[in-house]
Amino acid sequence: MKVVAVSQRVDSHPERGETRDALDQRLIGFLLAAGFIPVPVPNGLPLDHWLAAVAPHAIVLSGGNDIGQCPARDRTESELLDHARTRQLPVLGICRGMQMLAHWSGGELKPVSGHVRTRHQLSGRIVAEVNSYHGLALAGCPEGFDVTARSEDGEIEAIRHLQLPWEGWMWHPEREADFAAHDLERIRLLFGEPAPLQ
Repeated sequence: MKVVAVSQRVDSHPERGETRDALDQRLIGFLLAAGFIPVPVPNGLPLDHWLAAVAPHAIVLSGGNDIGQCPARDRTESELLDHARTRQLPVLGICRGMQMLAHWSGGELKPVSGHVRTRHQLSGRIVAEVNSYHGLALAGCPEGFDVTARSEDGEIEAIRHLQLPWEGWMWHPEREADFAAHDLERIRLLFGEPAPLQ
């Protein structure tokens, strides 16, 4: 099975004097269901040796935290994208992860209303009903990308790079009660068909 490096959110617990990396276990379940082995990426670590040791086949930029809120995470994800670009690795950005793809590419974000704890019907090359948990949206399509889905109010909900195997989804595939077949199929196509489960 192919290894997928997954970035982690940063949670602060001042009552314990701790700052923790965290990952929704449902995202692990989603990647396992798609046939991949997820490996969480630690924040604040120089990644050269880590990436050489883990040798991921693909990268997922997970949701949570706004860009600029956690500089260590921002640096980690920027390094992951630099690594992926150099090696032509597939990348999926989920919610904040899609925003990071845009930010890394020089795009801008804007506040958006009506996109937290709701559902949207997508139109474009991706037609599906998806969840929505974001208060920021892309101000425009970042350079080098194409818009593959929009919500009913015209906001960008999915993008795909024009040359690299990179996609961004503003919805959380891991938060569906049952993982959607279209999400599983799309990540398998993006990352390459996984080896059969033993």
